[in-house]
Amino acid sequence: MAHIFVYGTLKRGQPNHKVMLDPSHGSAVFQGRGCTVESFPLVIAGEHNIPWLLHVPGKGHCVEGEIYKVDEQMLRFLDDFEGCPSMYQRTALQVRVLEWVGAGGPVDSLQCFVYSTATYAPEWLHLPYHASYDSEGPHGLRYNPRENR
Repeated sequence: MAHIFVYGTLKRGQPNHKVMLDPSHGSAVFQGRGCTVESFPLVIAGEHNIPWLLHVPGKGHCVEGEIYKVDEQMLRFLDDFEGCPSMYQRTALQVRVLEWVGAGGPVDSLQCFVYSTATYAPEWLHLPYHASYDSEGPHGLRYNPRENR
């Protein structure tokens, strides 16, 4: 089992969350809410308005998201779903716990896998940075779901 931190369309209430609930992909158990210890640029970019966490530590905001405990099958599925390693890269980073579900949670922070990218168009660094993502948010950039592409 591993912990992953999701900040975009995989969160509860977002367009791709359904893949986290499908047992044919493996197991994903919601553990709580958190934010990255380091700041990163979270941008909405590309023709489909996809949220991207740019792997540029120290720039942007501490990004809010959700923490899940996943099994190896789900991790493999998410690697494929996120186009890892060509589109996103799965790396480990420290996440500060904001809210934990149930007993026995970490005191302050824990290490989680996250899907971020170090390969992006240079102009993305000049897009607005977000501390959190909602596909229906005030940014006005509606996510184009995969099934519509």
